[in-house]
Amino acid sequence: MFSFGKLQKVLILAPYRRDADYVRQLLLAHDIDAEIATDVHSLGNKLQGIPGVLVATHEALKPDVLQTVAAHLEAQPSWSELPVVVLLDKNAPTETVRVHLNRLWPRARHLFYHRPVKPAELISGVQSGLLARRRQQDLFENMEREVELRRELNHRVKNILASVTSIFEMTARQSASLDGLKQDFRGRLTALAGVHSTVFDADGEQVSMAAVAALIFGPYRQEGSDRILASGSDVLLNREAATTIALCLHELATNAIKYGALSVPEGKVDLIWSVDETSGDLSLEWTERGGPPAREPSRLGYGTRYLRSALSMLFGNPPTFQYAAEGFGFSARGNISQLT
Repeated sequence: MFSFGKLQKVLILAPYRRDADYVRQLLLAHDIDAEIATDVHSLGNKLQGIPGVLVATHEALKPDVLQTVAAHLEAQPSWSELPVVVLLDKNAPTETVRVHLNRLWPRARHLFYHRPVKPAELISGVQSGLLARRRQQDLFENMEREVELRRELNHRVKNILASVTSIFEMTARQSASLDGLKQDFRGRLTALAGVHSTVFDADGEQVSMAAVAALIFGPYRQEGSDRILASGSDVLLNREAATTIALCLHELATNAIKYGALSVPEGKVDLIWSVDETSGDLSLEWTERGGPPAREPSRLGYGTRYLRSALSMLFGNPPTFQYAAEGFGFSARGNISQLT
């Protein structure tokens, strides 16, 4: 692994006289970080960090140096194209050197200067190389983000398809007619789609518990009357938790409409959530009132099985169901650190 900070550092290879010290001091005076490779072994080690620019004098281009740089260029990442500034002797044949280096170092950007070179020219050339490195870095990071986004998209699509498949199979097993299957399946898919849209539109990867409740209960509100009263502390949920809780609330509301408090005009439901500051637990309490007495079913339906399975996995504890004369009740509790 390497640090992108290295991409803004210049590596100098100038073995004779005080050329290396001179170039380094010139670069440092212009706030350009630079280090010196004293020999071919040092060059090989320092190239491992993938420098921003290599500055080499003509006389430094010995066979072992050419081979060491060629090996580095061959092994560098696909996005990398090392800028190389070559300081030629005054009478050196530029085109001959260019052709030779293009053959040996095809994955490098070559820039040639005849000595004595003006300091401003050398600084301009090095800065141009460092700018190219910044663009290469941007390209690499964009490629990495694209790969990560594709992986995340693939993961999300698989999860959604798994959820849809599970919802369909469990709905189909409980449906007595094709019309019932269509109605129940459509409602559950609408809830799933709604929470995914809410999470996607949220600022970041979290969505508030209040927003989830408002989304699911919105269709059950009547003008001038709110039969499902939802309230609680400010809680942010991650994608998975928001999706699971939304589907659970949809099942609770659907059950209340079919069999519970919302099956009669005067019935109402309270949903309250709170966080225990001491334990860090989030608790959900669903209480129905004003409806028919709740009776424990002889066999478990889709909604009950989903609530038990999904919330046991989410909270780490199974939820509790209360079947009372006053109405149906439901509660779940788990540590909030798993949900945010």
